[in-house]
Order: sequence, then structure tokens, then C-alpha cells
Amino acid sequence: MKKKVALLLVLTMVMFALAACGGAKEETPSTDNPPAASTVKTGLAVISSGAKSVDAGEKNGVAQTDSLAVAVTVDDAGKIVNCAIDQAQTKIEFSKDGKIVTPLDTIFVAKQEMGTDYGMGKASAIGKEWNEQATAFSNYVIGKTVAEVKGIAVNEEGVPTGDDLKSSVTVHVTDFIKGIEKAVANAQDLGASAEDKLGLGIVTNIAKSKDAGEEDGDAQAYSYYTATTFDADGVITSSIIDASINDVNFSKEGKITSDINAELKTKNELGDAYGMKKASSIGKEWNEQAAAFAKYVVGKTVAEVKGISVDAGVPTGDDLKSSVTVHVTDFFTILDKANNTAK
Repeated sequence: MKKKVALLLVLTMVMFALAACGGAKEETPSTDNPPAASTVKTGLAVISSGAKSVDAGEKNGVAQTDSLAVAVTVDDAGKIVNCAIDQAQTKIEFSKDGKIVTPLDTIFVAKQEMGTDYGMGKASAIGKEWNEQATAFSNYVIGKTVAEVKGIAVNEEGVPTGDDLKSSVTVHVTDFIKGIEKAVANAQDLGASAEDKLGLGIVTNIAKSKDAGEEDGDAQAYSYYTATTFDADGVITSSIIDASINDVNFSKEGKITSDINAELKTKNELGDAYGMKKASSIGKEWNEQAAAFAKYVVGKTVAEVKGISVDAGVPTGDDLKSSVTVHVTDFFTILDKANNTAK
């Protein structure tokens, strides 16, 4: 009898040991099958205004377009995982006899790229440049929902008043907040993961601006934007591409004839109203073609994107020419800028 009890105890101990080993094995992460990275949505928003434009007089007139761009990644709970803020500020001078003064080959870089050349640091009460302050704010909102961002305390001028922000941000943030809200609302599941870096790229030209004559002159700021995510190897995991054409018209007397307070929309926002589809050889609107190109570059590095075959800026490969007939050279540029600034 004693032998049977002893044997039963031994068998019981063996069973417990095996169960313990099995439990330990289940708790040990498998190196062959690591946990899947959590997916996030990618969003882009642009808010533009021409309200600071002024007529020519004793001094040249200025057609000024300010385009604030915000890129975000957002999780399923609506929390901001990453954020980038930048602004294109385009100032096109024209004379009192209606002539464009700013060279048409001028390429305007956005404020993040300008850095200290923008010149705010010297005048800032906290000694910080615009790009430093915008980056500080974009980092501050990470982990917050839109509701929490909209709850950030600001004074009547839109400047943060909280102790956790006022030492790093003294610029107006009302458009920052509006841009974040809009970008989160626009966010789509395009393949990005929470671990990916987020880049924001902007480039602006004024090449199509023209003097006033029998018709009004046109100071045109043509900007391209992208919110693009990259994995640890620099491979694009998601991308959104957009553009805006903002015109300020003026007479041959140097007086602005446009409504400088009018709402300004990007091409993606305009959609079919932009009017390319009717003239397109493939029957596709600009926003459709930009989306097709953005989808095509996912899985590629920027170097591979820049290697895409083009003729006069238009893709020639069979895998693109049926969906993209717009010029894509500026797409290359903004993707490169996004890659260089990704964080």
C-alpha cells in the first residue's frame, strides 16, 4: 500500500513539473513569430490663407499665402501616435505698375527647412525659432486625443498659457489645433505601423505667376505636400500626396483684385471640382492620380521612387502610365524631404 501511495505521489509531481514547463514555454516570446506591430492611420491637413496680402504703393505689393500643413498618425483609440507641423509662407512681390518683382524661378522652402533663416529666434521672448516651437508643440500632442488637444489653454491671441507649454511655445497655435483636428479626421488606414517614422514634405514654386496687362496679374503659389511614413529600413509604409494652387490677382495699378479672405482648398479637397478629369487622357482627376502614385510607392525606398522612369516628368512604365499622367517630379521632391525630416 505504501508503495502505491509513493508511486502516486511521484506521478503527481511529474505531472506538475511538465505542466510548469509547458506554462513557462507558452510565456516565452517566440523569436520566430514576434508580436505583430500595431497599425495606425495616416492623416494630412492643409490650412491656407491669403489674408496678409497687401496692395502696392510706395512699396511693392505682396501676395502672401500661408499654408500650414499637419501630418499625423493615429491609433484605434483616437490617440495621436506621431505628429509633424510645418508651414509654407510664400511672398510674391509686385510693383505699382502691375509687374511681378520676385524672380519666377524662386523656390520657396517651408519654415522647418528654413530653420534659423526664418528669423524668429532673435525676436522670440524664449529665444526659440518657429521650427523649434512647432516641433515642441507637435511632440506635446503625442498621446493625446483631438478633444484633449482642443482643450489646451490659450490666451486671446491663441498663445499657450499652461506652464507645460509656455516655456517652449509662444507662437499662435489656433491653426495648429485646427490642422491637427482636420488631419485626424482625414486619417486613413494606409498600412502604417505605430513604430514607423512620420515625415512631412513641402515644396513651393511661383513659376506660373504673370504680370498684369489687359487682364489682371496673377501671383500664384503652387505648393505640394506629403505625409509619409517609413519603417526602420527607410521603406515607405504609407503616403498621402496633395497640392494647392493659391492665386492672388492684382491690377496694372498694383491693386489686389482677389478676395484675400476667400476659403482656399487643396486639390484633394476640390476633388472633381478641380476639373482635370475632362481633359485627362485616362479620365482620372488629379486627386485620383496622386492617390494612385502614393499607393504605388508603398513598399519602396525614396531612392527606388526617384528611379521611376519618367518622360518630361510623366511616368512611362506600364505599371503607372494607366493611372498617373500628371508630372511627378515634385512628388519625388516632397517624398525626399519627408524622408529627410521623418521622426
